[in-house]
Amino acid sequence: MIPLSVYSKYKEDQLPTTPNTPLISIIIPAYNEEKVIANTIESTIELDYPNKDIIVIDDGSTDNTLQIAKEFQSKGIKVLHKTNGGKASALNLALTFTKGEIIAVLDADTLASRNSLKEIVKVFENEKDIAAVAGNIKVRNQENWITKCQALEYVAGIQIARRAFDLFGAITIVPGASGSFRKSVLVETGAYDKETIVEDFDTTIKILKSGMVVRGTTKSIAYTEAPNTLKDFYNQRKRWYRGNLQVITKHRNALTNPRFGYLQKLAFPYMLIAMLILPITGFVVLGSAILALIEGDVLFVLMSFGFFIALQYLINAMAVRIDRDEPRLILYSIFFNFGYKQILDGILIMVAISQLFRRKAEWTSAKRIGVEENK
Repeated sequence: MIPLSVYSKYKEDQLPTTPNTPLISIIIPAYNEEKVIANTIESTIELDYPNKDIIVIDDGSTDNTLQIAKEFQSKGIKVLHKTNGGKASALNLALTFTKGEIIAVLDADTLASRNSLKEIVKVFENEKDIAAVAGNIKVRNQENWITKCQALEYVAGIQIARRAFDLFGAITIVPGASGSFRKSVLVETGAYDKETIVEDFDTTIKILKSGMVVRGTTKSIAYTEAPNTLKDFYNQRKRWYRGNLQVITKHRNALTNPRFGYLQKLAFPYMLIAMLILPITGFVVLGSAILALIEGDVLFVLMSFGFFIALQYLINAMAVRIDRDEPRLILYSIFFNFGYKQILDGILIMVAISQLFRRKAEWTSAKRIGVEENK
């Protein structure tokens, strides 16, 4: 993946600008987001793009989200309200009110960079068969160990693994925090399904199965809130991982049907390895190392772990360098071998067991921090 990511960086830097400014409809789904919704709407209004319309869809909030959103109607923001039915149903309703040929989705706790829409259009205009473009998600509340680890995880995942899949047009997740779609493709593939609790992953896989190309851009940046406690982090990842397994189960024919191209040859096998095999082998390796230490093979264990710690450090350093992010994030690489990794693997295994026994999947989300709490 590393040579591919370097080549992807080169290709992205060569992407030409475009004078075209197609209408982009921005959808902001919101449920109980009173702490963050005002900042998100304001940042969206200030985006440096001349041809956009903005729709806020309130999914039956029980706080002041709807009232706060309505304060922006005088600035041309369209505000919709519906009874609570989940994010997928909210997005589908808002989609019927859009006029743009490109649909941009932004989470209610996410702030987009001023040039984000221009960078997205550059990608869409570069290839006519591009159906969706994934943005570059960054953690804006880097205030403690858990949020800094997430920030480094985002950078490494986007700059290494996602860049590699970008070259094949097979990015598997256009994130709900910042993702864009051709409206025609989104409608033709059935828009958002309520069958899973990760509508962004499910929608992206449907698009890839239709034979279309999914690209990414690291120059369209969006800053999102990450869970800042272990409890909130667990709740978020439990939903993500359970939803991911739902999607893999739903689209399992993508593993065996060659007509799905790079999704079948590359992306789907990689997802299965990352979500099911690596978490188990991680604990097996850790257990084997402990056993080797007990038996006195200390030097071999130290050399082995030293090698993988150094390798992880170099990979993360390269990702941070490509992204031009904060160099101090690299110091948290050690936790990708010890601590943070085991937490992720443990959640994945627990979620896999829940999926195996078909326990009910529930939507769980992190507590919003908001401006006041950040201060």
